[in-house]
Amino acid sequence: MLNVIRSLAHEHDLTMLLVTHEMRFAREISDRACFFDGGLIVEQGHPDQIFSTPENPRTRTFLSSVLT
Repeated sequence: MLNVIRSLAHEHDLTMLLVTHEMRFAREISDRACFFDGGLIVEQGHPDQIFSTPENPRTRTFLSSVLT
């Protein structure tokens, strides 16, 4: 399914809102990423920036647990 989403996005230059816990996929395909905590956006920006140096403690904890 992730390959289909990736293909559609690239082939048709689509804008999509994707809610996922598949962080490697999100980092690879996204132009922009948002992290939520309690229904509120706590961090947003370019995936490279957020994934390499997250500012929010919950984002940091979550990413360290799923990207190991």
